[in-house]
Amino acid sequence: MSAKEKIVIAGGSGFIGKALAAYFKSKYDVVILSRNNQVDEEGIRYVYWDGKTLGYWQRELEGITALINMTGRSVDCRYNQTNKDEIYNSRLNSTYILGKAIEKCLIKPQVWLNSSSATIYRYAEDRPMTELTGDLGKGFSVDVCKKWEQMFNSFSYLGVRQVALRTAIVLGKNKGVMVPFTNLVKFGLGGKAAGGKQMFSWIHIDDVCRAIDFLIHENISNGAYNISSPNPITNKVFMRCLRKQMHIPIGLAQPKWLLTIGAKLIKTETELILKSRWVVPERLQQAGFTFSFYTVEEALQQLVKK
Repeated sequence: MSAKEKIVIAGGSGFIGKALAAYFKSKYDVVILSRNNQVDEEGIRYVYWDGKTLGYWQRELEGITALINMTGRSVDCRYNQTNKDEIYNSRLNSTYILGKAIEKCLIKPQVWLNSSSATIYRYAEDRPMTELTGDLGKGFSVDVCKKWEQMFNSFSYLGVRQVALRTAIVLGKNKGVMVPFTNLVKFGLGGKAAGGKQMFSWIHIDDVCRAIDFLIHENISNGAYNISSPNPITNKVFMRCLRKQMHIPIGLAQPKWLLTIGAKLIKTETELILKSRWVVPERLQQAGFTFSFYTVEEALQQLVKK
Protein backbone atom coordinates (compact mmCIF):
# COMPACT_ATOMS: atom_id res chain seq x y z
CA MET A 1 0.00 0.00 0.00
CA SER A 2 1.37 3.40 -0.97
CA ALA A 3 2.36 5.65 1.91
CA LYS A 4 0.68 8.47 -0.01
CA GLU A 5 -2.79 7.04 0.55
CA LYS A 6 -4.69 9.17 3.02
CA ILE A 7 -7.89 9.12 5.02
CA VAL A 8 -9.51 12.26 6.40
CA ILE A 9 -11.79 11.98 9.42
CA ALA A 10 -14.03 14.96 10.14
CA GLY A 11 -15.12 15.05 13.75
CA GLY A 12 -12.35 12.66 14.69
CA SER A 13 -12.10 13.79 18.30
CA GLY A 14 -15.11 11.85 19.57
CA PHE A 15 -15.35 8.25 20.79
CA ILE A 16 -15.80 6.63 17.36
CA GLY A 17 -13.54 9.11 15.58
CA LYS A 18 -10.64 8.40 17.94
CA ALA A 19 -11.12 4.67 17.51
CA LEU A 20 -11.09 5.04 13.72
CA ALA A 21 -7.92 7.15 13.81
CA ALA A 22 -6.14 4.57 15.97
CA TYR A 23 -7.32 1.75 13.69
CA PHE A 24 -6.30 3.40 10.40
CA LYS A 25 -3.04 5.11 11.35
CA SER A 26 -0.94 2.01 10.68
CA LYS A 27 -2.46 1.66 7.19
CA TYR A 28 -2.85 5.25 6.00
CA ASP A 29 -1.81 8.80 6.62
CA VAL A 30 -4.64 9.97 8.86
CA VAL A 31 -5.80 13.58 9.01
CA ILE A 32 -8.41 14.66 11.54
CA LEU A 33 -10.46 17.79 10.96
CA SER A 34 -11.05 19.18 14.43
CA ARG A 35 -12.56 22.30 15.95
CA ASN A 36 -9.94 22.09 18.69
CA ASN A 37 -6.28 22.92 18.18
CA GLN A 38 -4.51 19.64 18.92
CA VAL A 39 -0.93 18.47 18.76
CA ASP A 40 -0.11 15.93 16.05
CA GLU A 41 0.50 12.33 17.12
CA GLU A 42 2.44 9.54 15.47
CA GLY A 43 0.54 8.71 12.30
CA ILE A 44 -2.20 11.31 12.97
CA ARG A 45 -2.20 14.92 11.86
CA TYR A 46 -4.76 17.46 13.11
CA VAL A 47 -6.08 20.28 10.92
CA TYR A 48 -8.40 22.97 12.22
CA TRP A 49 -11.83 23.60 10.73
CA ASP A 50 -15.02 25.11 12.13
CA GLY A 51 -17.36 22.56 10.56
CA LYS A 52 -19.35 25.14 8.61
CA THR A 53 -17.12 27.26 6.36
CA LEU A 54 -14.55 26.55 3.67
CA GLY A 55 -10.90 27.14 4.50
CA TYR A 56 -7.39 25.86 3.92
CA TRP A 57 -8.51 22.50 5.38
CA GLN A 58 -10.34 21.69 2.13
CA ARG A 59 -6.97 21.06 0.44
CA GLU A 60 -6.68 17.91 2.58
CA LEU A 61 -9.45 16.27 0.54
CA GLU A 62 -7.56 16.30 -2.76
CA GLY A 63 -7.19 12.78 -4.14
CA ILE A 64 -7.67 10.99 -0.81
CA THR A 65 -8.74 7.39 -0.43
CA ALA A 66 -11.65 8.14 1.90
CA LEU A 67 -13.43 10.93 3.75
CA ILE A 68 -15.22 9.81 6.91
CA ASN A 69 -17.56 12.35 8.51
CA MET A 70 -18.32 11.72 12.18
CA THR A 71 -19.17 15.33 13.06
CA GLY A 72 -22.17 15.97 15.29
CA ARG A 73 -23.07 17.37 18.68
CA SER A 74 -23.71 14.60 21.21
CA VAL A 75 -27.36 13.62 21.66
CA ASP A 76 -26.63 12.83 25.32
CA CYS A 77 -28.50 15.92 26.48
CA ARG A 78 -31.97 17.28 27.15
CA TYR A 79 -33.93 17.97 23.99
CA ASN A 80 -34.58 21.65 24.61
CA GLN A 81 -34.66 23.99 21.62
CA THR A 82 -31.08 25.21 22.02
CA ASN A 83 -29.70 21.67 22.10
CA LYS A 84 -31.96 20.57 19.25
CA ASP A 85 -30.68 23.40 17.08
CA GLU A 86 -27.06 22.45 17.86
CA ILE A 87 -27.75 18.78 17.07
CA TYR A 88 -29.28 19.69 13.70
CA ASN A 89 -26.79 22.38 12.74
CA SER A 90 -23.64 20.46 13.64
CA ARG A 91 -24.68 17.59 11.38
CA LEU A 92 -26.22 19.47 8.48
CA ASN A 93 -23.64 22.26 8.30
CA SER A 94 -20.65 19.90 8.38
CA THR A 95 -22.14 17.59 5.75
CA TYR A 96 -22.98 20.55 3.50
CA ILE A 97 -19.56 22.17 3.70
CA LEU A 98 -17.77 18.86 3.11
CA GLY A 99 -19.85 18.40 -0.02
CA LYS A 100 -18.95 21.91 -1.21
CA ALA A 101 -15.27 21.21 -0.49
CA ILE A 102 -15.39 17.97 -2.52
CA GLU A 103 -17.03 19.92 -5.34
CA LYS A 104 -13.92 22.09 -5.56
CA CYS A 105 -11.48 19.15 -5.58
CA LEU A 106 -9.51 18.61 -8.78
CA ILE A 107 -9.16 14.93 -7.81
CA LYS A 108 -12.11 13.91 -5.67
CA PRO A 109 -12.05 11.39 -2.79
CA GLN A 110 -12.63 7.80 -3.84
CA VAL A 111 -15.40 7.39 -1.25
CA TRP A 112 -17.27 9.60 1.22
CA LEU A 113 -18.69 7.85 4.26
CA ASN A 114 -21.08 9.93 6.37
CA SER A 115 -22.34 9.11 9.82
CA SER A 116 -26.05 8.50 10.37
CA SER A 117 -27.88 6.44 13.00
CA ALA A 118 -29.94 3.28 13.29
CA THR A 119 -32.44 5.37 15.24
CA ILE A 120 -33.77 6.46 11.84
CA TYR A 121 -36.01 3.37 11.96
CA ARG A 122 -39.29 3.19 13.87
CA TYR A 123 -39.81 1.67 17.30
CA ALA A 124 -39.91 -2.05 16.50
CA GLU A 125 -40.80 -5.08 18.57
CA ASP A 126 -42.50 -6.96 15.72
CA ARG A 127 -39.71 -7.50 13.18
CA PRO A 128 -36.15 -6.49 12.36
CA MET A 129 -35.40 -3.44 10.23
CA THR A 130 -33.14 -3.95 7.21
CA GLU A 131 -31.94 -1.29 4.78
CA LEU A 132 -34.46 -2.49 2.20
CA THR A 133 -37.49 -3.36 4.31
CA GLY A 134 -37.05 -1.13 7.37
CA ASP A 135 -39.71 1.47 8.15
CA LEU A 136 -38.49 4.95 8.99
CA GLY A 137 -39.87 6.35 12.21
CA LYS A 138 -41.15 9.71 13.47
CA GLY A 139 -40.01 12.21 16.06
CA PHE A 140 -37.05 14.49 16.67
CA SER A 141 -34.20 11.96 16.50
CA VAL A 142 -35.60 10.34 13.36
CA ASP A 143 -36.08 13.74 11.72
CA VAL A 144 -32.44 14.60 12.46
CA CYS A 145 -31.32 11.42 10.68
CA LYS A 146 -33.65 11.97 7.73
CA LYS A 147 -32.45 15.54 7.14
CA TRP A 148 -28.83 14.43 7.67
CA GLU A 149 -29.09 11.75 4.98
CA GLN A 150 -31.05 14.09 2.68
CA MET A 151 -28.23 16.64 2.91
CA PHE A 152 -25.65 13.91 2.27
CA ASN A 153 -27.56 12.51 -0.71
CA SER A 154 -27.99 15.99 -2.22
CA PHE A 155 -24.33 15.73 -3.28
CA SER A 156 -24.82 12.61 -5.41
CA TYR A 157 -24.16 14.76 -8.49
CA LEU A 158 -20.47 14.89 -7.50
CA GLY A 159 -19.94 11.36 -8.80
CA VAL A 160 -18.22 10.25 -5.59
CA ARG A 161 -19.18 6.91 -4.07
CA GLN A 162 -21.23 7.68 -0.95
CA VAL A 163 -22.05 5.45 2.04
CA ALA A 164 -24.41 6.43 4.89
CA LEU A 165 -23.47 4.68 8.14
CA ARG A 166 -26.66 3.86 10.07
CA THR A 167 -24.84 2.92 13.24
CA ALA A 168 -26.42 1.08 16.15
CA ILE A 169 -25.44 1.59 19.82
CA VAL A 170 -21.66 1.29 19.94
CA LEU A 171 -20.07 -0.63 22.82
CA GLY A 172 -16.54 0.41 23.77
CA LYS A 173 -14.32 -0.20 26.79
CA ASN A 174 -15.05 2.53 29.36
CA LYS A 175 -16.54 4.61 26.56
CA GLY A 176 -19.95 5.74 25.38
CA VAL A 177 -23.00 3.94 26.72
CA MET A 178 -20.91 1.37 28.58
CA VAL A 179 -20.21 3.99 31.26
CA PRO A 180 -23.81 4.59 32.40
CA PHE A 181 -24.79 0.94 31.92
CA THR A 182 -21.92 -0.41 34.03
CA ASN A 183 -22.58 2.25 36.67
CA LEU A 184 -26.20 1.12 36.93
CA VAL A 185 -25.05 -2.45 37.50
CA LYS A 186 -22.46 -1.41 40.09
CA PHE A 187 -25.10 0.36 42.15
CA GLY A 188 -27.55 -2.54 41.99
CA LEU A 189 -29.81 -0.87 39.45
CA GLY A 190 -28.91 -3.05 36.49
CA GLY A 191 -32.25 -4.75 36.01
CA LYS A 192 -34.56 -4.56 33.00
CA ALA A 193 -35.79 -1.11 32.01
CA ALA A 194 -39.51 -0.46 31.60
CA GLY A 195 -40.33 -4.16 31.09
CA GLY A 196 -37.15 -4.93 29.15
CA LYS A 197 -38.87 -6.11 25.95
CA GLN A 198 -37.47 -3.31 23.81
CA MET A 199 -34.81 -4.48 21.37
CA PHE A 200 -31.21 -3.40 21.84
CA SER A 201 -29.24 -3.21 18.60
CA TRP A 202 -25.53 -2.94 19.33
CA ILE A 203 -22.08 -3.27 17.78
CA HIS A 204 -18.57 -3.54 19.23
CA ILE A 205 -16.34 -0.55 18.44
CA ASP A 206 -13.77 -2.84 16.80
CA ASP A 207 -16.41 -4.09 14.36
CA VAL A 208 -17.41 -0.48 13.60
CA CYS A 209 -13.84 0.20 12.50
CA ARG A 210 -13.58 -3.04 10.57
CA ALA A 211 -16.94 -2.47 8.84
CA ILE A 212 -15.93 1.02 7.71
CA ASP A 213 -12.60 -0.35 6.47
CA PHE A 214 -14.51 -3.06 4.60
CA LEU A 215 -16.85 -0.52 2.97
CA ILE A 216 -13.94 1.66 1.90
CA HIS A 217 -12.50 -1.26 -0.06
CA GLU A 218 -15.83 -2.72 -1.23
CA ASN A 219 -15.85 -0.63 -4.38
CA ILE A 220 -19.47 -1.33 -5.29
CA SER A 221 -20.84 -0.32 -1.88
CA ASN A 222 -23.03 2.78 -1.84
CA GLY A 223 -26.14 4.08 -0.09
CA ALA A 224 -27.24 3.25 3.45
CA TYR A 225 -25.69 0.43 5.49
CA ASN A 226 -26.78 -0.73 8.94
CA ILE A 227 -23.65 -0.82 11.08
CA SER A 228 -24.87 -3.23 13.74
CA SER A 229 -24.37 -6.70 15.09
CA PRO A 230 -26.45 -9.41 13.38
CA ASN A 231 -27.62 -10.49 16.85
CA PRO A 232 -29.65 -7.77 18.55
CA ILE A 233 -31.12 -8.72 21.91
CA THR A 234 -33.70 -7.30 24.30
CA ASN A 235 -32.86 -4.80 27.01
CA LYS A 236 -33.61 -7.51 29.58
CA VAL A 237 -31.08 -9.91 28.03
CA PHE A 238 -28.43 -7.22 27.63
CA MET A 239 -28.67 -6.19 31.28
CA ARG A 240 -28.58 -9.84 32.41
CA CYS A 241 -25.45 -10.51 30.33
CA LEU A 242 -23.79 -7.37 31.68
CA ARG A 243 -24.58 -8.31 35.29
CA LYS A 244 -23.19 -11.78 34.71
CA GLN A 245 -19.96 -10.42 33.23
CA MET A 246 -19.58 -8.00 36.15
CA HIS A 247 -20.36 -10.78 38.67
CA ILE A 248 -23.29 -8.86 40.16
CA PRO A 249 -26.24 -11.27 40.10
CA ILE A 250 -29.00 -8.91 41.20
CA GLY A 251 -30.21 -5.70 39.60
CA LEU A 252 -33.37 -3.79 40.43
CA ALA A 253 -35.75 -3.23 37.53
CA GLN A 254 -36.28 0.38 36.46
CA PRO A 255 -39.88 1.44 35.78
CA LYS A 256 -40.47 4.05 33.10
CA TRP A 257 -41.43 6.78 35.57
CA LEU A 258 -38.17 6.36 37.47
CA LEU A 259 -36.11 6.43 34.28
CA THR A 260 -37.85 9.66 33.28
CA ILE A 261 -36.96 11.29 36.59
CA GLY A 262 -33.40 10.00 36.42
CA ALA A 263 -32.94 11.29 32.87
CA LYS A 264 -33.97 14.77 33.97
CA LEU A 265 -31.55 14.69 36.90
CA ILE A 266 -28.56 13.81 34.73
CA LYS A 267 -29.73 16.08 31.90
CA THR A 268 -30.33 13.49 29.21
CA GLU A 269 -33.27 11.66 27.57
CA THR A 270 -34.70 8.17 28.05
CA GLU A 271 -34.67 7.35 24.33
CA LEU A 272 -31.39 5.41 24.50
CA ILE A 273 -32.93 2.91 26.89
CA LEU A 274 -36.62 2.97 25.99
CA LYS A 275 -36.66 2.98 22.18
CA SER A 276 -36.84 -0.50 20.68
CA ARG A 277 -34.17 -0.60 17.97
CA TRP A 278 -34.38 -3.87 16.06
CA VAL A 279 -31.81 -3.43 13.32
CA VAL A 280 -29.85 -6.03 11.35
CA PRO A 281 -26.90 -5.51 8.95
CA GLU A 282 -28.35 -7.26 5.91
CA ARG A 283 -26.30 -5.39 3.30
CA LEU A 284 -23.01 -5.85 5.17
CA GLN A 285 -23.57 -9.58 5.49
CA GLN A 286 -24.65 -9.93 1.87
CA ALA A 287 -21.40 -8.21 0.86
CA GLY A 288 -19.42 -10.81 2.84
CA PHE A 289 -18.44 -8.92 5.97
CA THR A 290 -17.76 -11.10 9.01
CA PHE A 291 -17.98 -9.87 12.59
CA SER A 292 -15.31 -10.32 15.25
CA PHE A 293 -17.94 -10.01 17.97
CA TYR A 294 -20.98 -11.95 16.85
CA THR A 295 -22.80 -12.13 20.18
CA VAL A 296 -23.19 -9.64 23.02
CA GLU A 297 -21.61 -12.16 25.39
CA GLU A 298 -18.41 -12.15 23.30
CA ALA A 299 -18.41 -8.36 23.22
CA LEU A 300 -18.93 -7.92 26.96
CA GLN A 301 -16.23 -10.47 27.80
CA GLN A 302 -13.75 -8.25 26.02
CA LEU A 303 -15.12 -4.90 27.20
CA VAL A 304 -15.81 -5.40 30.89
CA LYS A 305 -12.81 -5.15 33.18
CA LYS A 306 -12.20 -8.18 35.36
